[in-house]
Amino acid sequence: MKKRVLITGAAGFIGSHLCDRFIKKGFHVIGMDNLLTGNIANIEHLFPRSDFEFYHHDITKYVHVPGDLEYILHFASPASPIDYLKMPIQTLKVGALGTHNILGVAKAKNARMLVASTSEVYGDPLEHPQTEEYWGNVNPIGPRGVYDEAKRFLEAITMGYHTYHKVDTRIVRIFNTYGPRMRVDDGRVLPAFFSQAIRGEGLTIFGDGSQTRSFCYVDDLVDGIYKLLMSDYTQPVNIGNSSEMTMCEFADEILALVNNPKATITYHPLPVDDPKKRRPDISKAKKILGWEPKVSRTEGLKLTYEYFKKVVKV
Repeated sequence: MKKRVLITGAAGFIGSHLCDRFIKKGFHVIGMDNLLTGNIANIEHLFPRSDFEFYHHDITKYVHVPGDLEYILHFASPASPIDYLKMPIQTLKVGALGTHNILGVAKAKNARMLVASTSEVYGDPLEHPQTEEYWGNVNPIGPRGVYDEAKRFLEAITMGYHTYHKVDTRIVRIFNTYGPRMRVDDGRVLPAFFSQAIRGEGLTIFGDGSQTRSFCYVDDLVDGIYKLLMSDYTQPVNIGNSSEMTMCEFADEILALVNNPKATITYHPLPVDDPKKRRPDISKAKKILGWEPKVSRTEGLKLTYEYFKKVVKV
């Protein structure tokens, strides 16, 4: 009998790659998604398989999964600004009610559960790079607060279940990730830059472009998540790429790769509470998990560009 794993948010960008990885590792995968922001096309290649099943379900409602479960990976949530600004209540509910429901499943099944937190728990950080011990600088009532606080609550209730109910839990704090299956219209910088460059439009830079981000290729992220799940470490762990760059530098890289002479750069006002700096301290992941990114940004961007060339409508 194959070990069974439940993955919420299975039709999303990261969730679908997790489904692929666990199938490859020999697990029986149960995917769950309400398709609010997920895309069924991301997992439809798995539908003919006997070791994959899909539940179209909203986890803020009662969740029942028949049979044994060894592992649960909780990745259900809107995850881009354009989504959680448009769906603030759903974002808060999946972080709170959804996490509560899935923790209940983990408790009932005696399953190990990994929850997807985010670098957004650090807000607009006053510490750089961000270590797991940093408590963050978050505006709870700002426009980004619905996502930031949903994830901070997710961490709190997960640790509550871990300490009080003895549920075996893991917490991953995910930094900017990119790769195939990102939504073209999800509002994040990489899909925006690629789609604008391919269409010959102006790449949208907010502020003066001096704000920084670091980008981790999705295969590397999935490796880190898998290693954390299989480890004995129960405190939060940053998973991301520590190679930092400004948005102006990133725009130049995309322009050089796409090489569309019509594409330019345009500047717009900086959004409220947009983080000025974002780079993970991954020393804990290196030491405890033996993990660090392997895919170079040059290689990862080429692979991602091949995907966006197919899905961006010109």
